[in-house]
Amino acid sequence: MWPRRGIVALLLAPAAARAERFSPVTDAQPEGAALVARLQAGGMVLFFRHADTRGEPCDRSFRVGDRAGQRNISPAGRAQSRRIGERLAALRIPVAFPVLAGPVYRARDTAEEAFGAARVRVTDSLLADDFSGPRLDWVLAEHRRLFSAPVPRGEVRVLVGHRTPTIMVAGDAVGGRAFPEGGALVIEPGGAEGFRVLGVLELAGLAGGGFHGC
Repeated sequence: MWPRRGIVALLLAPAAARAERFSPVTDAQPEGAALVARLQAGGMVLFFRHADTRGEPCDRSFRVGDRAGQRNISPAGRAQSRRIGERLAALRIPVAFPVLAGPVYRARDTAEEAFGAARVRVTDSLLADDFSGPRLDWVLAEHRRLFSAPVPRGEVRVLVGHRTPTIMVAGDAVGGRAFPEGGALVIEPGGAEGFRVLGVLELAGLAGGGFHGC
């Protein structure tokens, strides 16, 4: 039976909203090193929030194909994304390709900078909530599915998306300042039992970064 902290069922229970929030950790910290060890063994999900967007204009059009009307990753975010890809390779985390990314440009660009466009598949399953319109329930169900579906040992399912849908399915444990831009949730998939968030890992954190002003 999974411990109470971090448990996420397919349907959120009221207690999930009151869960203690995670604190982001790096691989240099004991907690982060333990998360990396779990990832190195595979059978896990790694969900990245898009990279740094500080200083960029806020979303205006909420149309998927409209780059000019979206909040995009900053130049620092592009460098951060490349660093994420480098760190995953250096830590020998067995990324399963293609990496899945949402179609809003800040998620897509993060994934393509980190892994190369040829190794990324863009999917509406990882849409931002405010771009989802009447499909929001489906988008949240897709997040749950991708977080819960079993992953073969020796592989890590890597996803790149947005913070708010994640809070909607994983609860307040990843709310507040628990999940910064460029950070990643380390998730243990449980199939029909749902999934468990083990922690929040920062592989390429930026000084003073993590949250935009929109």
